[in-house]
Amino acid sequence: MSTEFFIARRYLLAKRKGLFAMITTVIGVAGVALGVAALIVTLAIMDGFQSDIKKKIIDAQAHITIYGRMGPGDLGRVAAVLKSDGRVRAESPFVLGQGILTFDGRSTGVVLKGFDPSSEFAVNNLKSDLTHGSWAELSAPPGGSPPPVVLGEELAKDLGLWTGDDAVLVSPEEAMDAGLGLLPRMKKFRVVGLVRTGYFEFDNTMAYCPIGVAGDFFGLKNGANGVGVRLNDIRDARAVAASLRKSLGFAYNVKTYADMNSTLFAALKLEKFVMSLVLALIILVATFNIASNLLMMSVEKLRDIGILRAMGAGPGFIRRVFFWEGNLIAITGIALGLGLGIGICLFIARYPVIQLPSDIYYVTKVPVDLKLSNILLTVAVSYLLCMLSALYPALRASKVSPVDAIRYG
Repeated sequence: MSTEFFIARRYLLAKRKGLFAMITTVIGVAGVALGVAALIVTLAIMDGFQSDIKKKIIDAQAHITIYGRMGPGDLGRVAAVLKSDGRVRAESPFVLGQGILTFDGRSTGVVLKGFDPSSEFAVNNLKSDLTHGSWAELSAPPGGSPPPVVLGEELAKDLGLWTGDDAVLVSPEEAMDAGLGLLPRMKKFRVVGLVRTGYFEFDNTMAYCPIGVAGDFFGLKNGANGVGVRLNDIRDARAVAASLRKSLGFAYNVKTYADMNSTLFAALKLEKFVMSLVLALIILVATFNIASNLLMMSVEKLRDIGILRAMGAGPGFIRRVFFWEGNLIAITGIALGLGLGIGICLFIARYPVIQLPSDIYYVTKVPVDLKLSNILLTVAVSYLLCMLSALYPALRASKVSPVDAIRYG
């Protein structure tokens, strides 16, 4: 144990003159502890929600999507390029188009996606998101009338649809000559299932049908206008997308899941940063308490400082004593805050103390994702702020004249 640390510890634990001096020390430690705990808990909860949202998006989408009008020959070329890349696990062509779904006097815009379930479910996790009905009819041979469709659960609620009901899809882009002028193309579908991905944007707009039916409706018979790709490792998405753009050329638009949700991911990242900045102000306020406490101690121990200087202690020795004072307060507060924050996170994750409405958030309890990187960053920033708060009191105490300190201390 160094002499500076020994003196700092004795000063911190010794009885202080007056109750106010002790209160400022307690407030300094408690402020740091509460700030660290609040920051850890907030970051864990925000990361939990972000991870939950990203998981729902990735489960409902492919890792990479290739857009472009493709006939049978084009699909074969794209498939050959994908098979040549060992990072690709599966691929599934689809037909995507927009229309207006009407039922019982109500109508809303939808995105109709046609696919082959046998290949599509190797690209995403839609198969496990079915809440009512069955996917089997989408795999059945064509010929049934009307053709089957699976709707997002929120979309079905808005229109009052249920499995077994018939709805009409209208395409404003395609038209047919009925002898009385051009009329929009319409087709009747029978609802055979409802899907709940947990991501409102999909559940409120998406409808799924066999790829052949969608191809006929949008004028892409035996073709497709997109291919979904799933990778062995999602972290390779950006690199694989760049490789595909080079191999396929400008005729195709290649996008990763991050490209298609860049606005949402950017908003989540900004929200986390701003919240962290606001909560860091709690720690900053606590550091002012540490600074005021050390300044009061430098006045209170003025005579002691003078004696130490007279005994041969230099300004650096006095600085180190006060740095150790701030260090001990900071470490105590950070350790308490660390234990409190991690304890609260584990408690929230284990017990549903906060109930969430499942129809809004699709989860019943607060998701918590406690990351080591966030904990280390919180500890590092808190410690740095505390040490900066001890800088001025330590410099001021080291400049005290030993003669004046002994005479007036």
